Amino acid sequence: MTAQLPFAVTGAVEPPRVQRELQGKGPVHRIRTRVGDEAWLITGYPQVRALADDPRLGRSHPDPDNAPRLSESALIGRPTGEFETELAEHARNRALLQPYFSPRRMRTLRPRVAELAGRFLDDLAAHDGGPVDFNPVVALPLPIMVICELLGVPYEDREQFRAWSEAAGNADMREHSHQGLIELFTYGTELVARKRRTPGDDLISGLCAEDSLRDDEIAVLSMTLLFAGHETTVAQIGLGALLLLTQPGQWQGLLDAPDRIAPLVEEIMRAPMSGTGGLPRWARADFEVDGHLIRTGDLVLLDIAAANHDPAVFEDPDRFDPDRGAVPHLGFGYGGRYCLGAPLARMEMQEVLGQMAQRFPELRLAIPVEEVRFHDDRLQSGVVELPVVW
Repeated sequence: MTAQLPFAVTGAVEPPRVQRELQGKGPVHRIRTRVGDEAWLITGYPQVRALADDPRLGRSHPDPDNAPRLSESALIGRPTGEFETELAEHARNRALLQPYFSPRRMRTLRPRVAELAGRFLDDLAAHDGGPVDFNPVVALPLPIMVICELLGVPYEDREQFRAWSEAAGNADMREHSHQGLIELFTYGTELVARKRRTPGDDLISGLCAEDSLRDDEIAVLSMTLLFAGHETTVAQIGLGALLLLTQPGQWQGLLDAPDRIAPLVEEIMRAPMSGTGGLPRWARADFEVDGHLIRTGDLVLLDIAAANHDPAVFEDPDRFDPDRGAVPHLGFGYGGRYCLGAPLARMEMQEVLGQMAQRFPELRLAIPVEEVRFHDDRLQSGVVELPVVW
């Protein structure tokens, strides 16, 4: 029987049973997506790393109306972009955006990120010992505030664009997702028009000054950054807090040695599991992977979480171990598709989780870890709620 997504996630670092069974049979698998379409699931570390930067895969499709779909999400469940120009546009956009995420700019931004992390931890402290859900108080607002300031998006609009982002990324409700995407990009178009009239010192204003970009392109690019710039980091901060509080010795280890936060964050990026299938890509040519023929137009799912748990690469991969060594995780992608926002995401996680440990040494889960629930209706399988006390 062909396995079908999503795979049930039962713990933060424990692979779904179906996923582990598939991985035991090899790195390439024929499965069905949550909407019933056929796809290739790639679970091996070497294969995922190679394909992450392979020009024979992309986000577009030569016949998008008849392309296999990952889900009902209008944003990430189906092909996007123009097939003929995708690779050139990706290279152009990456070159335009790179300066905004340069090491120098990140160093300049760090004090502000630290200040914001402290502010939202103040909000947590105001709950006087809890119980309180960590997600809406800390994990959610910090990445939203940071990406708003970077892009030039008014923070007071967060309730609106957060709702549209959640709708656009919803994997199960097609019309709801489509409407959310329309609302999000309509908002982006209006924002670009405002920046044209009154530019500021922000990324969207900078893109408006580029002669090579049309306003609709700037709207799409900036709203995609808005979505990606907070959605994944929100999930990782929540998962990071869960892992630090539940994996043996990690919370006390961070209290004893605050400089351990950097390797801890890298392991937080590697260790969490997902059952959603990973990054969707569509084949731009016929080619083989590990003896399997992938044809033009096929849907290929790069299962980052499974690759990061490949036992041929990571010893005892289901153990949370910040000292495991030099093999790089694929949590931010690889090569030319490596996430431009990786330095920013690392910074946010390091600041908020590092400060949290020092300020709340008695922090602990308010519920048994077995009762923690994980999202299965979006690309990033974050925790639904994270009640804590101290």
